[in-house]
This record gives sequence, structure tokens and C-alpha cells, in this order.
Amino acid sequence: MKEFKEFLLRGNLVELAVAVVIAVAFAALIDAFVQDLITPLIAAIGGQQDFSALTFTINDSVFRYGHFLNQLISFLIIAAVVYFLVVKPVNALMARRKTEEPVDETVRECPECLSSIPAAARRCAFCTTELRAV
Repeated sequence: MKEFKEFLLRGNLVELAVAVVIAVAFAALIDAFVQDLITPLIAAIGGQQDFSALTFTINDSVFRYGHFLNQLISFLIIAAVVYFLVVKPVNALMARRKTEEPVDETVRECPECLSSIPAAARRCAFCTTELRAV
């Protein structure tokens, strides 16, 4: 039981739980934004009052494609927010902090087969070409 308690109280698990709760709340906020502001705005331009009312029927089966349109708009807005407010800034930060890898002076290329070999080698281990010592 002690190990289970330690597992539940680990930092990563708690942080993940908090992230899931915030994501669910954010998704609800975006859904409300789409249903209450974006859909009526599009409806004012296009004439349709509510996308969720858009349906068609085939053999007594009702297809509610309007609800799908609302969810699609919500997804696109969430994806745009995540991309522009999370991914782009993190990529920019990582690009600024990135340092060039130091050149490894302990290897060189074989002039015949272009394999990486030790710099002090006198013969290529891959093609057995004799090399000048460096």
C-alpha cells in the first residue's frame, strides 16, 4: 500500500492530473466560445441561426452534421491557441538556448569509402585503404 501511495503522490502524476483538469476546463470554455459567439457570428453572415440544428435524414436515421461543424470549429480554435501560445514560444525559446555540438576531433572520414574512422588510424576498418597518420 505504501508503494501505491508513493505512486499517486509522485510529482509527474499530480502535474498530469492538473493538466488534464485544466485541459477539460479549457475545452469547455472553447466550446462555449464557439457555440455562443463564433456560430452566431457565422450565422449572421450566412443566415443559419444554429449549426447544431443542421441535420439530414436517410431512411429514418437523422445525421446531425451541424453538431460536428461546431466541434470542428472548437478543435481548430483549440489547435490554433495551443500552436500559437505554446508551441511557437517554446520553439523560439529552445532555438535561442540551442548550442552547437562541439566538433569531434577524434574521428575523420576515410577518403575512399567516407566512413568515420578514428583520427589516428593508419588503415580504414571498412575498406582497408591505407591512410596517412594525422
